[in-house]
Amino acid sequence: MTQHLTYVTHRLGAEDRLRHYGHAGAVVWLTGLSASGKSTLSMALEQELTRNGYSCYVLDGDNLRHGLNANLGFSPEDRSENIRRVGEVAALFADAGLVCITAFISPYRADRERARGACRQTFHEVHIATDLAVCESRDPKGLYRKARMGELPDFTGIDAPYEQPESCELTIDTSDESIAQSLDKLIAYVRRAIPLERQKANRPGA
Repeated sequence: MTQHLTYVTHRLGAEDRLRHYGHAGAVVWLTGLSASGKSTLSMALEQELTRNGYSCYVLDGDNLRHGLNANLGFSPEDRSENIRRVGEVAALFADAGLVCITAFISPYRADRERARGACRQTFHEVHIATDLAVCESRDPKGLYRKARMGELPDFTGIDAPYEQPESCELTIDTSDESIAQSLDKLIAYVRRAIPLERQKANRPGA
């Protein structure tokens, strides 16, 4: 059916959106085990970047599984489809000129590379490399305990694999530092990689 589709070109280009927002669109993709700190860091990053003049939005794994990806399970095939959809949505956010921050386990390298390939703007993979033992000791949702008891099959890090990035733009390990310290590293990286070129111009009458 795709042969019957026609791509519709936007009248706004990347430069128009850059002038509007004061920064380029981008995807900041946080990957790591459950309880590694992805959601906490992504939400804090969104808050701090917004305070500093960025326009951004977080796509969180649990949130999207309540809506867009509610029909997907946790088989390898469903995990890949979950990340495929997220990658396409994140690319649209970035194309619109926003900094899209994602927080997904995204356990497979091939899926993360496909998400990178879908992004027409810059893509920044951030590995939250917190050790499995630390993540399991935190276990805020009790998921590791359930997985160890056999109540939660195909759980990443226990009986399903997590493929660590072989190369990524940034690695953060929350095992030996506070969330504040990790957040400082993340913010410093974003400011370097996605510079805020100027504050958004005031509109007439603003």
